[in-house]
Amino acid sequence: MMKDKINPTYYRGKIEVADFIREYQLDYFEGNVIKYVSRWRKKNGIEDLKKAQWYLNYLIKSQEN
Repeated sequence: MMKDKINPTYYRGKIEVADFIREYQLDYFEGNVIKYVSRWRKKNGIEDLKKAQWYLNYLIKSQEN
């Protein structure tokens, strides 16, 4: 069985992350927050949470300015 490098299992559950991002019309930064938070346990652990934090902080700063 070939591994799916485009849409691996850590992006899938009851709803696929890409479908959620599209359904709610999230922008790049919002989508990345969702992507990293949804996969952190199955992929890169704390590193993914820190990436999500970076995108969230960027989004917050852009809205404050």
